[in-house]
Amino acid sequence: MDCVLVSPKKLNGEVKVPPSKSMAHRAVICAALSDGISRISNIDYSNDILATMEAMKSFGAKMTKDDDVLEVVGIYANGQPDRKSNIDEGLIDCNESGSTLRFVIPISTLFPGEHHFIGRGKLGQRPLYTYYQIFDEQGIQYSYKDGELDLRIEGSLKSGLYEVPGNISSQFISGLLFTLPLLDGDSKIVITTELESKSYIDLTLSALKDFGIHIINHNYQQFFIKGNQKYKARDYRVEADFSQAAFFLVANALNNDVFLHDLNLDSLQGDKEVIHILERMGMKFYQDNGGFTGKPEKELTATVIDGSQCPDIIPILSLAAALSKGTTKVINAGRLRIKESDRLHAIATELNKIGANIIEQKDGLIIEGVPNLYGGNKVWSHNDHRIAMTLAIASTVCKTSILIEDHECVTKSYPNFWQDFKILGGRFIEWDYGE
Repeated sequence: MDCVLVSPKKLNGEVKVPPSKSMAHRAVICAALSDGISRISNIDYSNDILATMEAMKSFGAKMTKDDDVLEVVGIYANGQPDRKSNIDEGLIDCNESGSTLRFVIPISTLFPGEHHFIGRGKLGQRPLYTYYQIFDEQGIQYSYKDGELDLRIEGSLKSGLYEVPGNISSQFISGLLFTLPLLDGDSKIVITTELESKSYIDLTLSALKDFGIHIINHNYQQFFIKGNQKYKARDYRVEADFSQAAFFLVANALNNDVFLHDLNLDSLQGDKEVIHILERMGMKFYQDNGGFTGKPEKELTATVIDGSQCPDIIPILSLAAALSKGTTKVINAGRLRIKESDRLHAIATELNKIGANIIEQKDGLIIEGVPNLYGGNKVWSHNDHRIAMTLAIASTVCKTSILIEDHECVTKSYPNFWQDFKILGGRFIEWDYGE
């Protein structure tokens, strides 16, 4: 059984924040669609990024890994795509990566033949109807199975008008933004509802601009895309990930002492909101010699946390709220139910096991602060990297040890998490719980 027994131990020391998974996905895709050789530095080969790399290689990109530098020979480096020929041509294994799946589906229509998307975990339960509606309108052939990822697509997208809801996932919009500039004609994306996760669109637009693609953004309601554009190869450094930094920033809110390196405080990442939320709760942050840290100025107090623009940091912020004075409300977070796990249910269930007082609602949480967490139980990550890392940080403020089941799922986004946790003083041992 994949378990670790984690003892209560404060974290102290310095950590280099891992590179942004969100930006790495985008950089790999843009480099792969380019007309030359790009070098992407400060990249972490997490399971999700490996899935995107393999997907783009299936279309003809060539990639060479060298420590934290990835060299990418773009698909259009020789003018026309040069798809590799092998028995698995057309098979795209997205593993558990929703970004890979939704970004690559429209990109696949740029290349001839049938494309077969497969995956694992809850990926097959993530809605794709936005794309299915487009396929129906444009006569693209597709088939799928309910409840699992087994999707087959054949056909080419056409330039023109695309009407897309903005309240399901911004990933659909990003997927189209990657694809439409390479079509022969001009296109327009019209957002038909309120747009959630605007910051992720900003990240996509930023990456596209860096690789030579021009998009006109009309107040996030319409996007105008000229056709016949070309991605330009370049060297690109992936900035640090605020969704991963959030674990250590919350650790500091709980009186740990971690100094974070490599954060870009001017980042467009929506998860940078973790700083402002923790400031509302009573944190004070400091910059020093290129690093970043913080500590609570007073007892943490409850607040309202809107999950619509920063869903990935809700699990770890729920831990901070669980130990804050008063009642915190997490709102507009219904999309967390269709992530790697039902994160609203997972975080409420597991933190409650060790002493929290959290009530689930349809699209949020009601968190009544408690003085401390007692630990002493087995908890489960739900095979979700963000739940596993939240529980690890929770262990630092428990009175007794906790046993975390399925802890290795952190490889999805932060392969070195447990190594960094240990370097900072975290104390844990592998545990054979038996079956």
